[in-house]
Amino acid sequence: MPFTETRAVPEASTAAVALDFVTNATGVSDVADGATDAAAAAAAACCAPAAREAIGADEAERLARLLKAVADPARLRLVSLVAAHDDMEACVCDLTEPLGLSQPTVSHHLKVLVDAGILTRDKRGTWAYYRLVPGALGTLADRVLGL
Repeated sequence: MPFTETRAVPEASTAAVALDFVTNATGVSDVADGATDAAAAAAAACCAPAAREAIGADEAERLARLLKAVADPARLRLVSLVAAHDDMEACVCDLTEPLGLSQPTVSHHLKVLVDAGILTRDKRGTWAYYRLVPGALGTLADRVLGL
């Protein structure tokens, strides 16, 4: 003859849900039908609604390009080097040597950063000057993390 017992099953939240287990003649415990509904209701109640709106598909694409641009160590160093200069502006001639890369490679990385909207480029005579776009990286933290 089967008997019924109640066991506390810990949930991911701080609350516990009591489930009724029915032990059959073979000694195997099964969850009673009514307990399944109670567990489902408790699980649904633990999910909190979003506190703010998530980013849309278009903005996700734009921010992914921004993240991809700074994901390269050389480009991340370039952003840091430009930001370290007065007025957050540096000549390409000052950026090649610290990286230890060829001038064409540095120029390629700078173009990626300009295309991503992180730097701007200003040609003066034979040299190009790069300036950090104010708030370009702050936008990333604001939109993705909601900071």
